[in-house]
Amino acid sequence: MSLEDDFEELESAEDFLHYFELDYEAGIVHVNRLHILQRFHDYIEQAKGAFPEEDDAKKAIYRELLKRAYQDFVESDAQTEKVFKVFKMTEPQTIFVSLSDIQT
Repeated sequence: MSLEDDFEELESAEDFLHYFELDYEAGIVHVNRLHILQRFHDYIEQAKGAFPEEDDAKKAIYRELLKRAYQDFVESDAQTEKVFKVFKMTEPQTIFVSLSDIQT
């Protein structure tokens, strides 16, 4: 199986952490699982194009990126890290829609 095939089988943050044989605290993952996976995805996107072709080398890089994503939430929290757009919004957003825009 290829690395991409293996990824298709992984569903949770815990699955990814087990797959890459990373130690983790269940409480941190429980609270931040979506944030960790999103940060992992963001790190992969940032490094896109810099990955080697062979799966073993690519897996080693992915392992380090996941380890880094997990560590971000060991040392910080979701509100500070602002992984998702909702945390990046500092003020209520006001949007103006004119009456002519909604008339058909």
